[in-house]
Amino acid sequence: MSKSLSSPASLLSAPAQNAAAGLALRCANLHRHLGQGEGRVHVLRGVSFEARRGHVTAIVGPSGCGKSTLLYLLGLLDQPDDGSIWISDQLMSNSSDLDRTAARCEHIGFVFQFHFLMLEFSALENVMMPMRKLGRLGEAKMVARARSLLADVGLGEKTHRLATQLSGGEQQRVAVARALANQPSIILADEPTGNLDVTNSNLVFDLLTKLAKENGQAVVLVTHNPEIAQRCDEIKPMRDGQFC
Repeated sequence: MSKSLSSPASLLSAPAQNAAAGLALRCANLHRHLGQGEGRVHVLRGVSFEARRGHVTAIVGPSGCGKSTLLYLLGLLDQPDDGSIWISDQLMSNSSDLDRTAARCEHIGFVFQFHFLMLEFSALENVMMPMRKLGRLGEAKMVARARSLLADVGLGEKTHRLATQLSGGEQQRVAVARALANQPSIILADEPTGNLDVTNSNLVFDLLTKLAKENGQAVVLVTHNPEIAQRCDEIKPMRDGQFC
């Protein structure tokens, strides 16, 4: 089962679509086992996948089907037992830890179910952290970009508040701004609205997808929320370590 929104682009051939939208990420024949001995489980079974810029894909399926494992592999946080991963046409699946870390910092933004903000730092400082790690901007430009991103997610008046002084929905909006800080080509989101009420879930999803589409970023999100999934450009159901 796969669902795509109708648009003139959908009438193009696959190569034409790839050339027009641009592949940000792709993987082929991914396999991953977890555990040891008799408890060893074949979690991913030959998964292949593509993510295009400006396109939002939802990966759905029951707990334990391999959704989050796949997301962690695509985010270069883990390595497959077999198969290949390309980030912007660069093969990364067998790269060194140093190269994988550099690629994550430059090309990938993460939004998790829990915000993982540094609680002793302000919203502004949290958004600046990925920029500091990448090291491409001076202090003034980092501050200006962080302020702009926080304004984009509706927190322009709360830039200097500590993470502990923000509501759950506001904390997750800071996490979205942080994910966009280095202008990555890929946003990976693991249950980004899982801890939020309906209003904040819709707000966070709308912000994430709006900003990513405006910047031509590929968004891949794992969700159990059918309403969120239906609002994506494409739905990829998983079961038993494979796409259905």
